[in-house]
Amino acid sequence: MIDYTAFLDSLADGPLAKWRQPISEGLQQRFDSLQHGDLERWQASLNQLPPLVQVDADLADGVRLRSKQPLDAQLQTTLEDGLRGLQPWRKGPFDLFGVHIDTEWHSDWKWQRVSPHIDLRGRRVLDIGCGNGYYMWRMWQAGASMVIGVDPNLLFLHQFEAVKRYLPNAPVWQLPFTLEALPEPSNAFDTVFSMGVLYHRRAPIDHLLQLKACLRPGGELVLETLVIEGDEQQCLLPEDRYAQMRNVWFLPSVAMLERFLARAGFNDIRCVDLNRTSVEEQRSTDWMRFQSLPDFLQPGDPSKTIEGHPAPLRATLVALKPGS
Repeated sequence: MIDYTAFLDSLADGPLAKWRQPISEGLQQRFDSLQHGDLERWQASLNQLPPLVQVDADLADGVRLRSKQPLDAQLQTTLEDGLRGLQPWRKGPFDLFGVHIDTEWHSDWKWQRVSPHIDLRGRRVLDIGCGNGYYMWRMWQAGASMVIGVDPNLLFLHQFEAVKRYLPNAPVWQLPFTLEALPEPSNAFDTVFSMGVLYHRRAPIDHLLQLKACLRPGGELVLETLVIEGDEQQCLLPEDRYAQMRNVWFLPSVAMLERFLARAGFNDIRCVDLNRTSVEEQRSTDWMRFQSLPDFLQPGDPSKTIEGHPAPLRATLVALKPGS
């Protein structure tokens, strides 16, 4: 079981104090009920990672950890074996003590597109659907005072902990929950991120309202999701799959997404990035050997998915909760 004592202690004072007891109880229930066929392997892989001290973190352009004491060949092999036991790695990349984890996604490219439009200095941040925590480390480097991520995927949690074990004092934590499993809305976060989540929701407006409830008055939402081209009347509802994903429900146009946000009560809405996902940004690698974007596009026509839908186009919008 992962030790959340430091995290729970950090909630003792301040606007998240009422979270402490229900989060503690929720974590106990979650870990008491853990069931997954690979869980034992993931825990063994995490425990295999060698303890290292005097760690330097370089998070300015990625997630890079270095040891002031060079690792010998045996330690290097032990480290890589442990990290490979946590495959597949989807978000990244990571460079951990000489081991380069070439992840499915070039998440650093997205962060380069999004980060110039937000200011996280001194802010309390919530990252919904945080995956393995790659972006949380970048958020902390950008000046966030606290970063909390939620994602129910247990593999992603173990990947996050593989990095966290070398940065134990960083105010960055990942909870194995869904947004709905969090305690009552806190109105406590300065910034809330929802990246790559909205199109998986059957009720997108409800999701936006849940995100708004987590923000303090005047707080900022950073929303990234799949969209299509068109005016405010355009929205794609795939009949079955989209790019081989079954759980894709709504792909609105940017104009319709702006209307969603306005109807949910946000203001100062702006689209800060619109990007067609390339097969260089998302692809299979030695660290993620399953099918990826090149397999989900029509052969000879990368402008369409294999089902005939428009190829993935992603928009990032920033909006504010009213108040100050």
